[in-house]
Amino acid sequence: MTSRRPDGPGRRALALYRDAPLGVRVHTRVRWFSAPFPAIAAALPDRGRILEIGCGHGLFSAYAALAAPGRDVLGVDIDADKIEHGRAAAQGVDGLELRVAPDGAVPDGPWDAVVVVDVLYLLPAQAQQRLLTEAVARLAPDGVLVVKEMGTTPRWKARWNTLQETLSVKVLRITEGSSFDFVPPETTTGWLTDLGLTVEPHRLDAGRVHPHHLLVARRAAG
Repeated sequence: MTSRRPDGPGRRALALYRDAPLGVRVHTRVRWFSAPFPAIAAALPDRGRILEIGCGHGLFSAYAALAAPGRDVLGVDIDADKIEHGRAAAQGVDGLELRVAPDGAVPDGPWDAVVVVDVLYLLPAQAQQRLLTEAVARLAPDGVLVVKEMGTTPRWKARWNTLQETLSVKVLRITEGSSFDFVPPETTTGWLTDLGLTVEPHRLDAGRVHPHHLLVARRAAG
């Protein structure tokens, strides 16, 4: 569990929510220990304008801002309640803004990086592709698109993840959504390649029960 323990910026990000309602505190803490946030943040530039699409309560956006003070981070989400709790928790964090955004809307750039963490699976495949196309269009010329989603292999991890998401989305209603569409990373890579990006895939599931998969996409040279 050592690698899952919060680093300095992680501890500060989690501490932001100490006065939040119990459900928010539990959700953000579980989110930290279940998702490889440091590895995702390491794929972002240390400086520049960063957009997180589907930021929820803003935990990753806050972590990204605290981990590199040169970042100006905007987190957007369709869930107004989560944004309200996130704003209350993260007020005073330099370089961080949380904002409600319509479903599927990507704020105008240019962005030095756009990051999407465990959001796409809540959309049908065509909507996922459309959202990524919009995100790429909003990137700066040398910008990077970072996508962290769940892979579809190994199958036992994919089944466990589906069970957990069913509980979270359809039973507890923690996350907005009604169905799942887990697209294989190879398919997402193909979409991004067709948009002229070069994609570096990274598996982040070693020692974890979830099939975490990271895609880091940049425009091809020339």
